[in-house]
Amino acid sequence: MSSKSPHHTADDRYRSEVGDGYEIKPRGLSIVWGNDSRYWILGEDDSAKLIQVSWLEVSGVVPIKKEGTYRINFHVKVKEDAFGWNGPKVLVMAKVGRKGAYQYKEVTLSAGDSLIIPSSNKPLDIKVENGSDTTIQELYFGLYEVWSGKWKGGLELIKVEVLPIYPRIRYQFMIT
Repeated sequence: MSSKSPHHTADDRYRSEVGDGYEIKPRGLSIVWGNDSRYWILGEDDSAKLIQVSWLEVSGVVPIKKEGTYRINFHVKVKEDAFGWNGPKVLVMAKVGRKGAYQYKEVTLSAGDSLIIPSSNKPLDIKVENGSDTTIQELYFGLYEVWSGKWKGGLELIKVEVLPIYPRIRYQFMIT
């Protein structure tokens, strides 16, 4: 007898290239307990609705072909009837390569929020350095709250963006 995993495995068909970055819909992410409708509802409407979990783990990986700095943005909504978000910090984490060191930002969620996390005033920017023009690095990222043991629900995951941050160009004008 074969058993179906209770976890949703990322489906690359839900990952789109956007310039040198990516937009990933929820079905393009790995979601712990994502295949169990008691915990998550993965709709065909490109969203994932959290019913309840005590272990929040949503993760993904994308290939990075071009050196630079990349920003990780999770687009989420916290419903008015959400529960379990008071107190625990949610972490947005990322690392370059399987053995890389994680960098993270702590986020506090509140009922009624519709936002991009982490916020633009505390972004999670990851520097990717390739060894050569032919090297492709993998960027691992995720949204986690696995430490408190509190049950939480009412979160809707819309999409994740992994976008390059281009350096600002300063123009100098010379008047002759």
